[in-house]
This record gives sequence, structure tokens and C-alpha cells, in this order.
Amino acid sequence: MKRTEKDQLVAELREKIESATALYYTDFTGLNVKRMTELRRTLRKSNVEYVVIKNTLALRAVNESGLVGQRLRGPTGLVVTTDPVAAAKIITDFAKANDAKPEVKGGVFEGKQIDKAQVTKLASMPSREQMLSELGASMQAPMAMFAGMMNSVLSNFAGVVEALRVQKEGSAPAA
Repeated sequence: MKRTEKDQLVAELREKIESATALYYTDFTGLNVKRMTELRRTLRKSNVEYVVIKNTLALRAVNESGLVGQRLRGPTGLVVTTDPVAAAKIITDFAKANDAKPEVKGGVFEGKQIDKAQVTKLASMPSREQMLSELGASMQAPMAMFAGMMNSVLSNFAGVVEALRVQKEGSAPAA
């Protein structure tokens, strides 16, 4: 591969990394072509990109993007994503179903290096949609209680007005 081609690959990867929230390093040793294709399709459905590139070029792209990359050994695939939880879930679930392959080596999350354990913690977090629905439910409960309370106050007020009307009609002189 010519130097200009390498520079172009590094520039393309750097742009992807700069627009990403998280970057995970994986070791894909032991995955056949069928499994790699399956993994890439699964990741692509969640708008996550899986890039296989030489370690020196990958590290150069990471460093040029302003992040501090870790030293990479062995075959490495880069998971570049804007949704770190979804990507971590996909990788860990895929690894569970495929004899712990690909193996997560570590990564970068919001500009800081993370290890395999932290990627696993991210994978155990609820999804963005689930967190939003829980937030909505927690916000809806007090509003529903307030609406019920206001309905009760209005109902009680109407009852008091009705009682006053009945009392006034009963004590009014008959004409």
C-alpha cells in the first residue's frame, strides 16, 4: 500500500473518530468471514461502524483526532459509534453468542481511555429509549397526582356549592 493511500485511510478514520462519542478496540481472532459479516450487519443496523485497519494506522488516526490511544497488539477491529451503550451491548451480546469473540480490548469514551470492564458496564446500562421512557414515567406520575388532586378539589367545591344552594332553598320563605 502506498503512503498516499495510507494517509487517506488515516484521514478518513480520523474524521469518523472525531464525530464519534466512543471507540472500542476488539480482537476478532477466531471469527470467520460469516461471523464478521454478521457482526458488521448487526452493528450497521444501529449506525455503528466496525473498521479493520493496521494497528499503526489506527493508532495514528486516534492520536491525530486528539485522543490518546492505547498500544494495540494483534488483529484489531475498531468500533466507532455515537451511541456507546448500544455498541457495547451489541459487541458483548455477540461475544456471548460466539465463544467470547470478538474480545474487547478497551477503548475511548468521551475522550478518556476505558478498559474491558468499563465497556461491560456500559453494556449493562439501559438503552437510551428505556431511560427516556423511565424519565417520562417518573415525570408523568406527579402530574397525574396533581391532576387528580385538582379534580378532587373541584369536586369538593361543587359539592359545597350544591349544599349551600339546597340550604338556601330550604330556608327561603315560600311565596
